Amino acid sequence: MAWIGTVSETGRDPGVRYHEIVPARSSRRFIGSLITSPGNPPFSALKEVPRVSTSPSSTIAETFRHSPEVTSAIDAVITRLEADQAAVVEARPATKAGAETLQGWLARSKESRGKGALYPYVGSGIGRGPLVELVDGSVKWDMINGIGVHMFGHGDPGMVRAALESALGDVVMEGNLQYNSKSIELSEFLAQEAAKGSNIRYCFTTNSGAMANESALKVCQQKTNGAPRVIAFQDCFMGRSTTMAQIGDSAGGRVGIPLNAQVDYMPFYDAAAGDRSIEMAVWHLDMYLKRYPGQHSCFIFELVQGEGGFRTAPREFFVPLMEMCREHGVPIWDDEVQTFGRNTEMYYYDALDLGEYVDVVTIGKMSQVCACLYTEEYNPKPGLLSGTFIGSSSAIHGGLSALRRLRDGGYYGPEGRIAGLQAAFREHGDAFVAAHPEWFPVAKDTFGRPITEFVAGTGGMCRLTPFGGSRAMIMKALHVMFDEGVIAFICGHDPYHLRFLPPVGVMEPEHFGPVFEILERAFARTVAEG
Repeated sequence: MAWIGTVSETGRDPGVRYHEIVPARSSRRFIGSLITSPGNPPFSALKEVPRVSTSPSSTIAETFRHSPEVTSAIDAVITRLEADQAAVVEARPATKAGAETLQGWLARSKESRGKGALYPYVGSGIGRGPLVELVDGSVKWDMINGIGVHMFGHGDPGMVRAALESALGDVVMEGNLQYNSKSIELSEFLAQEAAKGSNIRYCFTTNSGAMANESALKVCQQKTNGAPRVIAFQDCFMGRSTTMAQIGDSAGGRVGIPLNAQVDYMPFYDAAAGDRSIEMAVWHLDMYLKRYPGQHSCFIFELVQGEGGFRTAPREFFVPLMEMCREHGVPIWDDEVQTFGRNTEMYYYDALDLGEYVDVVTIGKMSQVCACLYTEEYNPKPGLLSGTFIGSSSAIHGGLSALRRLRDGGYYGPEGRIAGLQAAFREHGDAFVAAHPEWFPVAKDTFGRPITEFVAGTGGMCRLTPFGGSRAMIMKALHVMFDEGVIAFICGHDPYHLRFLPPVGVMEPEHFGPVFEILERAFARTVAEG
């Protein structure tokens, strides 16, 4: 059963109204969360609406989508795609004519954007799993995948099928005012998976990780009556909006921006310090809570730091911090935009058994559509969250298809495919370090302590620390690697690391063999070229 209540568009002004469907829940919860204002009908006046079936109906759209002509056409496209992909089997250099074509595209890109590209990358539009073809005819191993977006690689037949099916719809973009049924299915999926290990109930979808985080911040601020301060870990990354750039711990990301966000930074887990690291974190949090009582709208938890260097922490580090937040009424926001889906559990709080503490969670990247999810208690008042765009129909179809495959395809769990990829990466990485210790001098952390863990990461997040963690040398190596046929990126701060985000949906353990062969050539060139 469901209820229809009349609410103001802003949640405050009774002058402008729309009708909102409120999901059925217990009477106690419904009455407690009902928003009333002058002119709103009392509870007794709300009209009960029977729940109706959502099984496929005999619409013109259904007839069109399932017509023999359409289904056979999609099958034909997939068949031809797979036939042409058969030629994409390994990395290869560019052709002479292709190199000239690429330079032309790069010049046009620089002219239109005002800046040149970091890598000379312009895709041709085809690939095969972790391999991607560029417009210059070269093929490269893509070990960064849009910084964690393309987790089924390039040209995956299942993703292409989802995109083709999405093109059968009536619009390109869907939003919070008008949307089709797949958008509802995606929200349901995200909320249901989140609820398996937490009290998360609702899902608000949006079109970027930064907007998901902006939404989460608003939810937390509304819950705390506009508390002005936030707590976050040092070296965190939150997105590129004005507010998120201020919360994110990157000086370069906020140059020239007025600093009006009040942020208290916490030390992240220090494995070398062990229990002492936990004690110091608790001390810092206690200090902030006493210094600014009642002034914090949230503590933003990155359970794994992405941009910060693929840094992990045990459950024992987070629990006392979350318990303190509970005691002081500080909302707990789990930021999983950089980790969602690519670890041993879809939601990383499940991997650490922390779901009971989570009030708000944000996700994105590999889901194609981003989202802010929250518990019943944090369900915001009408008017706080909305937006013209949820995302493109292809993103909605593709994201739902990818997530269902990951959930049902044996990817998760300690023995799942993603855990197997991390194990394979570490095996190849350890052998690589042992074969070339000259490329792996001991790096030092900000305290001057030696770091001897050259191969690290979790799930589909993999890192190497060559050249003593030197940013300059790692950047040189990245460009040589690109030229040789492997695309990767950088992460961390003193020391820096090579960052790999292999496409967990299609990457096989044996694929790391040719990847590390190319790394060997690239590192040798990097050192030789100085």
